[in-house]
Amino acid sequence: MMTMLCLRPILSKVLLGSLNSCTVTKQLRTMSSLGNKFALPDKYKGSVTTVWAEFIQLALEVKPLNLGQGFPDFAAPEIVIKALKDVANSDNVLLHQYTRGYGHLRLVNALSKLYSKKIDRELNPMTNVITTAGAYEALYCAILGHVTTCDEVILIEPFFDCYEPMVDAAGGKSVFVPLRPAKTSGTVLSSDWKLDINELTSCFTEKTKAIILNTPHNPLGKVFTYEELTVIADLCKKFNVLCISDEVYEWMVYEPYQHIRIATLPGMWERTITIGSAGKTFSVTGWKTGWAYGPENLIKNMQVVHQNILNSINTPAQEAIAIGLEHEISKMGSPDCYLVSLARELKDKRDYMAKFLTEIGMVPIIPEGGYFMVVDWTPLASKVGLDQESDRYKDYRFAKWTSRNLKVQGIPPSAFYSVPHKHLGENYIRYCFIKKDENLQKAADILKAWADGSKL
Repeated sequence: MMTMLCLRPILSKVLLGSLNSCTVTKQLRTMSSLGNKFALPDKYKGSVTTVWAEFIQLALEVKPLNLGQGFPDFAAPEIVIKALKDVANSDNVLLHQYTRGYGHLRLVNALSKLYSKKIDRELNPMTNVITTAGAYEALYCAILGHVTTCDEVILIEPFFDCYEPMVDAAGGKSVFVPLRPAKTSGTVLSSDWKLDINELTSCFTEKTKAIILNTPHNPLGKVFTYEELTVIADLCKKFNVLCISDEVYEWMVYEPYQHIRIATLPGMWERTITIGSAGKTFSVTGWKTGWAYGPENLIKNMQVVHQNILNSINTPAQEAIAIGLEHEISKMGSPDCYLVSLARELKDKRDYMAKFLTEIGMVPIIPEGGYFMVVDWTPLASKVGLDQESDRYKDYRFAKWTSRNLKVQGIPPSAFYSVPHKHLGENYIRYCFIKKDENLQKAADILKAWADGSKL
């Protein structure tokens, strides 16, 4: 449908008498024809507006305390910041030029050394590792490099919202299986959200090409157990299915829980692509550097997609990240290793947020990993003007109302579900706790005043 903006120049000329009705009709037909020919392809229509675009714009307008987007509001570790400064000032001119397309040599060598130890398998930095423009591009290359028309891809709900449109772009079909809460009152843990094994099993067929696993999980913070991973692995092997394992929160797992890499399970190395992120590892989300590791044939397929998108990524950032990883590898096991201390620091923030949310009457789902907390807001539903917002889903209305009226922003979890299952997320809001202590305190003060009925 043409907008009034498009029609305005033609209508103006009609009113002025400079165009007759036949000319107008011809121009309208031409515009309509061009509009149809240049329309957005169907495979992208489901992702015209993302929850991020919508809520970032809202944040710009109302300027809330932003607990929605998943990024820290405090400084990254000094080692990587200093490294980037040193690279910027380096006399080595090659560090400011294109680097190896599939990964800067120093970085893929560091990644190979790090993960060879973690998975107890020697990784070849040239063939088993690729660096990408964020974990986002790694996901895209993994999906586009393996999924084609009529292939089915299993998505565990809730899921990061880019998974489904990426499957659509590849011509595949998403098959959804939700995690469901086994417990909804008292102290609720992310481990209380479970897969129905029969439901999961029914999703695997001869058409299944891949399953996307996210552990530690966004948004729930669930860390999949060895038993849960074994069920998934056994189904992958039975049906010859690829596992794309999104493990970007791998260093943010809270004691006593442990992150298990599914690639280490028997028979899974040859069918698993594991994805990581410098943005999450070093709290530098704006650097947009990610990676994947796996068997040579699967990484090769990713390389083909990658080289036809952007060839190589930012050289200085890769060099700085490599320096940071080399430093952390040398300190691995010590308490001041950032890959260890980050989770320790975040655990205190997690516990503080869970405490003040519980005190005001909400029901937080305590995450075992990651830096998000999903919270049931409905015990305070009577205090929310949901009718003041027009969105279809309750969590969107809650998130927008609190952004505008309380100046605290979260993200509506129904954005992470397929349409048939969006109701499973409507009673919740996702808050991010990788924030300065003073900002978490501000959030606590605002929400407590609101819950108590005090003047804000």
